[in-house]
Amino acid sequence: MAFVFLFTMNRVFIKTYGCQMNERDSEQVASSLRGRGYSVVDNEFDADVVLLNTCSVRDQAEQKAIGKAGYLAKRKRTDPNFMIGVMGCMAQNRGDELVDRLPDLDLIVGTQKFHRVPDHLDNLIQTMSGEGPKPSTIVDLGEETDSQNTIKDHLPKKNQVSAFVSIMQGCNMNCAFCIVPKTRGRERARPMEQIVEEAHALAEQGVKEITLLGQIVTSYGRREFPVVGGKSPFVQLIEKINDVDGIERIRFTSPHPRGFKQDLVEAYRDVPKLCEYVHLPLQAGCDKTLRAMNRPYTKERYREIVESLRSIVPDMYISTDIIVGFPGETESDFNESAAFFEDIGFDMSYIFKYSIRTGTPAETMLDQISKEEKERRNQVLLDILHTRSLWRNEQLVGTVQEVLVEGPAKRGDKFVGKTRGYRNSIFDGDERLIGKLVEMKVERATVSTIYGDLVLAGVDTI
Repeated sequence: MAFVFLFTMNRVFIKTYGCQMNERDSEQVASSLRGRGYSVVDNEFDADVVLLNTCSVRDQAEQKAIGKAGYLAKRKRTDPNFMIGVMGCMAQNRGDELVDRLPDLDLIVGTQKFHRVPDHLDNLIQTMSGEGPKPSTIVDLGEETDSQNTIKDHLPKKNQVSAFVSIMQGCNMNCAFCIVPKTRGRERARPMEQIVEEAHALAEQGVKEITLLGQIVTSYGRREFPVVGGKSPFVQLIEKINDVDGIERIRFTSPHPRGFKQDLVEAYRDVPKLCEYVHLPLQAGCDKTLRAMNRPYTKERYREIVESLRSIVPDMYISTDIIVGFPGETESDFNESAAFFEDIGFDMSYIFKYSIRTGTPAETMLDQISKEEKERRNQVLLDILHTRSLWRNEQLVGTVQEVLVEGPAKRGDKFVGKTRGYRNSIFDGDERLIGKLVEMKVERATVSTIYGDLVLAGVDTI
């Protein structure tokens, strides 16, 4: 009887909020569930179990997940066999508080326990089938040794071109605004050889581009592995991935400015598959604000890093994170930050309005900034970014760019891919091009996208 019940309760939908790390964690959970016999479905309405993989970086992300859980609870009241789980950073951050606020939850799983999800669902289904006491909410938030090594499996996907590879978990920084050290724990690195094996397996499945993931990815292995030949463990790992046949491009996110020593800067020159694109979080362009944020660099040190990268690769594409309205940020501070933001000339940016995070030093700081002022400052930076991004893309008109073809565009009969500089590219194509590197002559550009025609020589190489 238990087997029959499991068979009829095996459809799971996973909704993911937040960053690439969360996307990667959700994929691991989905892979583990499929290995246990569950079916991972594409929408919540076909599911017997809905799992919300949550984010805590901003309050808005938490509120969205809580609202979604509340909405799903209405279904549970009419279908008591329907199950709801919350995983990830919000689960870790709020813990037992979620049980009180959302008593209909069946499962709460923290960031080091994703691999336990199949066991917990099995147990819930077994007890719901009458083979055990009526289950209460399962809460599993504890630390677990080597949990970083459990994020290693991928779902087989047709025509998959790019893949995320988690190389570490946790963060040892103490930025005043950030909840991640609380939700993800201390830094823990995976063994280098296991990561390389994962890259080989992905290449065999047809993956062409790998993005290495970590909370501070440039800190990879600095306690576990030695520096060799003046190269950090992270640079050593990039070089090993570069040697994997079939992998054509390497990216990584998210680094920290302090990780950009000369060995990493020179890797952009010496490692052919490392794309000339870097996401380099700034957070503020004012030294006073950086100190308040507990960011261990000055804006001039940041400028030095950018200049060193551009000296190695003059056409380097740079994106960033920046926060407006941090507590105590005066109008003068913001103007200084905005001027620096414009002076650096970012090609893309995630601009965040500061959000209070419970348990962080910034929560109790004086001089909190009004919502209206944060909105205004946010728009100032958006306008600067719009001008710069459009200008940079327009410089590509008339040039020929190497594009990795990802698949059909969302609209129309065009195809989409990305340049090495991470520019969205739209062109006429064919399914046989998916996963190929082609040459595209850029004909026009918008703020976010370039459009063009494939150069015949590129097509002839297929």
